[in-house]
Amino acid sequence: MRVLPRGRLSYGMQLPIQSQSTLYAEPWEAGAGPAELLEIARAADRLGFAYLAVCDHVAIPRRLAAAMGTVWYDPVATLGWLAAATERVRLLSHVAVAALRHPLLTAKQYATLDHLSGGRLILGVGAGHVREEFEALGVDFARRGALLDETVDALKAALGPEEFPDFRGERFAFSGLGQAPRPAQTPRPPLWIGGSSPAAVRRAAVRGDGWLPQGDPRDRLPGQIARLRELRKEAAQHDRGCDEPVEIGAITEPLYVGEPGWDVGRRTLTGAPERLAESLRAYAAMGVDQIQVRFRCRDHTELTDQMAAFAADVAPHLDDQG
Repeated sequence: MRVLPRGRLSYGMQLPIQSQSTLYAEPWEAGAGPAELLEIARAADRLGFAYLAVCDHVAIPRRLAAAMGTVWYDPVATLGWLAAATERVRLLSHVAVAALRHPLLTAKQYATLDHLSGGRLILGVGAGHVREEFEALGVDFARRGALLDETVDALKAALGPEEFPDFRGERFAFSGLGQAPRPAQTPRPPLWIGGSSPAAVRRAAVRGDGWLPQGDPRDRLPGQIARLRELRKEAAQHDRGCDEPVEIGAITEPLYVGEPGWDVGRRTLTGAPERLAESLRAYAAMGVDQIQVRFRCRDHTELTDQMAAFAADVAPHLDDQG
């Protein structure tokens, strides 16, 4: 179930402001809010970005708050709000910690989002990593992987074409319960799987329509992609739903189009658009279908300027040959 154009390298972005981990948030985001978020989302929509992504955490324990922060906007509320302010950009949960919620509840929320947005949802799901969140909600953290596997299977049924879906698993079972409105996309919205552990790669290969690696460095990606494709091929022998190739993603290094004139960090890719495009084309050569980009910036205006420069001067060269 592909949603991105074939034969080209698409680009999307996780929105700033909505999650403020110290691993990636810029200082200006702490004082920003809905107005800036809306302006950035509209810019992405106008500039041809494939998707906007929003993270998911319910609550952050004190032991992690210094590093992760406690600012984590709800993905359904945020994407629903932005759906009304945009027209074409896809809306991605990257990632929803789906095992924290009953799949019928998740299906109701995201089916409504897909319906209201005219079929722009990409449901990205992952296993989660914060034990206290699971404990507070009464979910077994140690079994989160197996629980997510079943949740994905249940979501495929609940988000499918049937108004009264049927599913029976070890923990979840439903039949004779109707949900409307149905998703706008048919047969259902795409499900992308997040994570880079062996279990997450297997889950993406066997159950996913797409894979969202979590920060794999470039030298590790080819091996991960080869393993995913091997597992997908094996799964296709038993499940016709695995005949379609997985849409493969990657998170790029931080970017700055042009010469920054300020310290953007050693890992940031900077310079002329042609140089950046040449570097990013290496992802396509590995078999990546879409890259998630993040720009270094000192305020939201510099961010939208960087987005515009990327769309105008870098993106047209992402599919150049050689």
